Amino acid sequence: MPNRNGERKKAKQSLPKKPDRLNEARKVLAPVMIIAVLLLGAIGMRSILLNRASHALGGPYTLIDTQGHTITERQFQGRYTLIYFGYTHCIDVCPLTLATVTQALDLMGKDSHRIVPLFITVDPSRDTPKVVADYVNHFSPDIVGLTGTTAQIHAVIESFHVMSRRRDVPAGHMSSDYLMDHSSVLYLMDGDNRLVSVLPVDTSPQEIATRLRRLVPAS
Repeated sequence: MPNRNGERKKAKQSLPKKPDRLNEARKVLAPVMIIAVLLLGAIGMRSILLNRASHALGGPYTLIDTQGHTITERQFQGRYTLIYFGYTHCIDVCPLTLATVTQALDLMGKDSHRIVPLFITVDPSRDTPKVVADYVNHFSPDIVGLTGTTAQIHAVIESFHVMSRRRDVPAGHMSSDYLMDHSSVLYLMDGDNRLVSVLPVDTSPQEIATRLRRLVPAS
């Protein structure tokens, strides 16, 4: 607007503000603090879940070994068991896992004597004691192969919260020519059949051996 002298007032120009160092620092630190809190929370939650799982996962079982003898968890009292659930007709992950476990225990040398590797089938219809024996012996004579009746296998699968599902047979194939979808992890149980840790199978023998050395106390 013109003033009395007919001159227009010059618009006030806002001067650039100096950067507020405190605000800038807050902007940088805020994400870092959030990430730190989330990481600590995740670690704490993992510990809580593992503590809960140690009471809820696993339990007594009655199965059949490769000689046709009844086996329970009491046979392994005082020794750690490294349990894997799979089936002998598995074409990829099962043989790879058993080969990895065998190599890991070999890498441990004499430290592995306290660990008994167990292979429990999720396919009792086809995996008879003899079939399981031939299968595990292909990898190591130290692996204890276990099968059982449908009811026995169902009970141990439920207690370990194992996912197991039979796939539909494609048209034109025999009814016995099927695959099984199943969860694939290693359960490390202590000498009292209590969960110590769940180990991923998609890792190297060296990594598994390292983790077992940390988790299983030396005798």
